[in-house]
Amino acid sequence: MKTLFALLVLGLLSGHALADEQISTAPLFAATLNDLDDKQVAISHYKGKPLVVNFWARWCGPCRAEIPELIKFRAAHKDRIEVLGIGIEDKAEPAKDFAKAYEMDYPVLIAKEKGLPLMQALGNTRGGLPYTLFIDRNGQVVQKKMGIVKKADLDAVQDVLLKK
Repeated sequence: MKTLFALLVLGLLSGHALADEQISTAPLFAATLNDLDDKQVAISHYKGKPLVVNFWARWCGPCRAEIPELIKFRAAHKDRIEVLGIGIEDKAEPAKDFAKAYEMDYPVLIAKEKGLPLMQALGNTRGGLPYTLFIDRNGQVVQKKMGIVKKADLDAVQDVLLKK
């Protein structure tokens, strides 16, 4: 029983240490994805700006639910914090129709075959959606969120993103 308890505590502590591990944004800024017109876009273009990077898919109900909050947040922080949507999608045309239907006025990119490996490299080892990273102007992940991003999440991180 003591051995089982010790293993359980060790497992919890190990998981906690992994949760606090710094996520490198190098794979993100090295990536080139496609926009909704299927033209290539280098993510390095966004380096140096505070970012909310949201991984989503058309078939993901929670992804759909959080889009209005991301739109409002971007509008409230125009030219100070950029929201970047990365669709785990294979084709630009259906994603373009989806983005139009949901009035996604922030930059939306299509990951194609790079989506899952990119999310995994950025700390989402299970590949769940939605997955959001909050990245400061120095390129450091200051917070991550698995699941629906709500107004309270965005409000809580905005000051950290805006620090110089």
